[in-house]
Amino acid sequence: MSRQRVAVVGHSIFYAGADLGNRNAGFHNSVYRGKYLGSSVTAEQYAQISAGTFDDLFIGDYWTIGGVNWRIAAFDYWLRCGDTECTTHHVVIVPDSNLDSQKMNDSNITTGGYVGSKMYTTNLATAKTTINNAFGSAHILNHRQLLSNAVADGKASGWAWYDSTVDLMSESMVYGAPICGAEKTGDANFNIGIDKSQLPLFAMDISKACNRGNWWLRDVVSAATFAYVGAHGYATGYNASNAFGVRPAFGIRA
Repeated sequence: MSRQRVAVVGHSIFYAGADLGNRNAGFHNSVYRGKYLGSSVTAEQYAQISAGTFDDLFIGDYWTIGGVNWRIAAFDYWLRCGDTECTTHHVVIVPDSNLDSQKMNDSNITTGGYVGSKMYTTNLATAKTTINNAFGSAHILNHRQLLSNAVADGKASGWAWYDSTVDLMSESMVYGAPICGAEKTGDANFNIGIDKSQLPLFAMDISKACNRGNWWLRDVVSAATFAYVGAHGYATGYNASNAFGVRPAFGIRA
């Protein structure tokens, strides 16, 4: 029977040994390490992602590419979800810094929800280019996502399935629950969709949510406002025409 050695250095936990029971997303989602992984994803790292074993990859680990720290936030977060099932093993990445500064809309409206916003249709393009340049477009996971596409009385009132590669996070991904996002009373949670649980990165180190800059979330808060994470660590909403940071989440795959 194999034995596992555990070493704790500061806030980091290191595992050694050949216990195959630990070679899965569930285990790797439960360990925060925060190790620098290099300036690119290696072929071996992609092989571990493809196999779903994630050897020597843990929550909080990061690559520094193009001056950005790209931090591991979850393993297989979207696996088995979607109207078309996601069957591809993946690692969810969140950049430490805002990639860009953009408006949700040109005026203070939330008509059409997140999908109807200028952020979704146009303003995410710069961040998508940065991400594709860092990892290569072939390595960005394309999965199916439920996103809000209608608003009634200042509340998200409808959704549909869309192809997703790079999108703003929801309040639930950051905080583990809706905070300011408004819902049409008596209906499903149109803001959350399948992103219904807090990313392990923020569950184990909520300080990673606060990067001392304002950044948008995709939740509709009112007829005029979307949710955002405040520079001083607070959760709130603000006028859609304001330019705040773009800090999306996305998956990488082999």
